[in-house]
Amino acid sequence: MRTVLSWGIVLLFVSVFVQASVASEVNQEPESEVVIITVDSTNLRFSPDTVTVTEGDTVRFFWSGQALPHNAVETNELFDSGDPQRDVDYSFTFEVGMNGTFDFVCEPHAAFGMVGQIIVEPAPMNQDNSTNNTNVTNSPDMDDKALPSLSIPFTLASLAVGACVQNRRIQ
Repeated sequence: MRTVLSWGIVLLFVSVFVQASVASEVNQEPESEVVIITVDSTNLRFSPDTVTVTEGDTVRFFWSGQALPHNAVETNELFDSGDPQRDVDYSFTFEVGMNGTFDFVCEPHAAFGMVGQIIVEPAPMNQDNSTNNTNVTNSPDMDDKALPSLSIPFTLASLAVGACVQNRRIQ
């Protein structure tokens, strides 16, 4: 009888662990990427000068120890790294709904062609026509596909534990 009880407890813990593991995998949002744009000070250019990202991704403008001060300003003022500086570490995240093409310049060197472009593509769509960045914890599709098979070990474990407890009361 102790063996049945032991196996019942093991099955209970395994089923709870598996349910928690599956739930955490389903709830994970796709990781956003960080694209770094630096400065090619020899040619007064951004490097790279054109990048393509997806909604939810971050563009990081990063340079250090430059001889000349630089900045990165979107032409419609969507983002602005601030006053021109020799050391810059500025990030901007393109949220869902911000797809399109965004031109930016280094204000002191725009006349020398220090310009860039960020192309933001729409985030991929899920089966339910919502973007990947939405929370799917209450999705009926998830419940129908992921969790029913996990209730069988949980039920068996509960029955085994109940039988052992009942058997102990009778003795």
